[in-house]
Amino acid sequence: MKIIHYPHPTLRYKSKPVTVINRELKEIVREMFVLMYAAKGIGLAANQVGLPLQLFVINLAGNPDEGDERVFINPVISKPGGQSEAEEGCLSIPEVNGMVLRPEKVHVSAFDLAGNEIDETVDGLLARAIQHEHDHLNSILFIDRLSESVKKNIDGQLYEFENHHQALVKSGEIPDVETNIKQLAEIEAKFCV
Repeated sequence: MKIIHYPHPTLRYKSKPVTVINRELKEIVREMFVLMYAAKGIGLAANQVGLPLQLFVINLAGNPDEGDERVFINPVISKPGGQSEAEEGCLSIPEVNGMVLRPEKVHVSAFDLAGNEIDETVDGLLARAIQHEHDHLNSILFIDRLSESVKKNIDGQLYEFENHHQALVKSGEIPDVETNIKQLAEIEAKFCV
């Protein structure tokens, strides 16, 4: 398992609801936390590791020895309130940042890894992180929320990611779109029955 980078097609694939929580899914979540910490992140969505599942992990401390490890399965966001603008980045688009306007407060309903219901209103950085990761599950990247002027400033960086991706597909290091879609369908069959 590894973090995939823009413009990998799985990042633009709408994730499916998880219906099976088993040992394999728990191992996936453990590996996602390891990858997130190694990349110095505070959140990671399943499709960022090539899995089309409505699942993400968060630890605002970004450190396994600190903070609170949270797992959100099949999250639903509602009741947005207020507005807040802050700089965001993404582990799938390293070294690219930009100011993103989001609701300051949201309500999140989801399940944790034990199958317990999460039903809470959150604000601040946790609300921003949840919204960012929830966007991933709906095939939205933070760059889609940037102003046109900021997008123009990062066009060169995104072009480099696109060229690198094409080279990896051409060399066979990562699958082409057709193979990728077949792989996603196999994963869905395991966890989204």
